Amino acid sequence: MQERPYIRSVKLKSPESLDWASYPYVIPAVSDLENIEFHPDVTFFVGENGSGKSTILEALALALGFSEEGGTRNVQLNTATTSSVLYQSLRTIKSYKKPQDYYFLRAESFYNVATYMKELDYLTGYGGDIHARSHGEGFLKLLTMKLKGQGLYLLDEPEAALSPTMLMTTLSVLDRLCQAQSQFIIATHSPILLAFPNAKIYQFSESGIKQVSYEETEHFRVTKDFLNNYQKRITQILGQ
Repeated sequence: MQERPYIRSVKLKSPESLDWASYPYVIPAVSDLENIEFHPDVTFFVGENGSGKSTILEALALALGFSEEGGTRNVQLNTATTSSVLYQSLRTIKSYKKPQDYYFLRAESFYNVATYMKELDYLTGYGGDIHARSHGEGFLKLLTMKLKGQGLYLLDEPEAALSPTMLMTTLSVLDRLCQAQSQFIIATHSPILLAFPNAKIYQFSESGIKQVSYEETEHFRVTKDFLNNYQKRITQILGQ
């Protein structure tokens, strides 16, 4: 048996008993959830806002024992409970080997986690006081210092605080950690991150979930078109 991926796939426990007309089951991607098989290294979720990628990543995190706001599994921080009940319906199909490290990075609540860790005076793994740095520097310190390898890491829109240069640095960090027997599941809008070689990319849409190539993603096509034709596109967008 292979050691990775630590999580091979995810299933719905009893799909026949679910209310498919209610949230979050009404989201097309949720009804198509069982089409996801995870890559041993990196799996990306991409799609428009509201397509369900963060909803499913959050549910997966909760099913794995993380708190709603992220951190390690020892951090049980829920200052504003907004999660759906989807995690209660998930069954994760795992490898025989367990990861030695876990982390759930949720961009929108990372500030809360950083504050919590400061209150506990437990900042060594973060390279010191996270609030003493910019948001992006805090993210990068987390990726380079807190994540140790042989880990299962869930990242929800990590690009939110990272510059293009930092995103390219993040690619090298992902590669180093994958070589150290880590698995990543990442929800992102970043065409830079999506370029990570050999990753699985799942496109979330109103049609459900479909595995696509990097060049097939809307993120790649729209960004490439805009950069190649930015003057024309600005004129069209602004009506000038």
